[in-house]
Order: sequence, then C-alpha cells, then structure tokens
Amino acid sequence: MMAQGRGSATHSVILCFWLLCFVYAATIAEGATFVVGDNGGWTYNVVGWAKGKHFKAGDVLVFGYDATTHNVVAVDAKAYSSCSAPKGSKLYQTGNDKIKLKKGLNYFICSVPGHCDQGVKLTVNAA
Repeated sequence: MMAQGRGSATHSVILCFWLLCFVYAATIAEGATFVVGDNGGWTYNVVGWAKGKHFKAGDVLVFGYDATTHNVVAVDAKAYSSCSAPKGSKLYQTGNDKIKLKKGLNYFICSVPGHCDQGVKLTVNAA
C-alpha cells in the first residue's frame, strides 16, 4: 500500500508541474495590453503616444474612441505618410478596437477626412 501512495504523490506533483508550466506559457504568450492615448484615447495629436514605450509582437493595442467621430485603419508606411487608406486595408470602427501587434513597424491612421493630417495616426515598432 505504501508504494501505491508514493506513486500517486509523484504523479500528482508531475501533473501540478505541467499545469503550472502551461499556465506560465499562456501568460507569456498573451502579451501586454496598451490603451492608445492613455486616458485621452484615440484622438488628435496621439501621433507621439508610443514614444518611450516598449512593445513586443503579440502585445495588444486598445483603441478607444467615439465611433461616430473616428475609426482605425491598419496601413503600410506609404499610406501612413500620405494619410490615405488603400482599398482592402483593415478597417476598425467599433470604438473599442483591440489590435494585436505584429513584429516590426505597425501603422494606424484614422481615415475620416482631415483627421490623420491633424495627428490621428500612430506608428508602433514591436520587437
């Protein structure tokens, strides 16, 4: 009987170990969450918001805004510079958009006419 008890304890320890490893790995894979513009949200002059922050691929940006006033469009460098959203660009318009960062430069603009030119645009570099 004692041998059976030890085997059960060993099995339980191993099971707990693997469970803890799984939970830890899931936590790491999830990444950090950043609220764009902090308390001000996704609005005018948010262009410099990312300065001094460190982002990684898999981190999530939360774009909070009035959906009747703004939107978010994921674009490339050329579209970012010209403040234009090419046909086929991913458009977000819920007012509470969660976007996972890819490795490298990530570009976002508001495609409402004039808004991008007034600073409703953002570049984030994710390691």
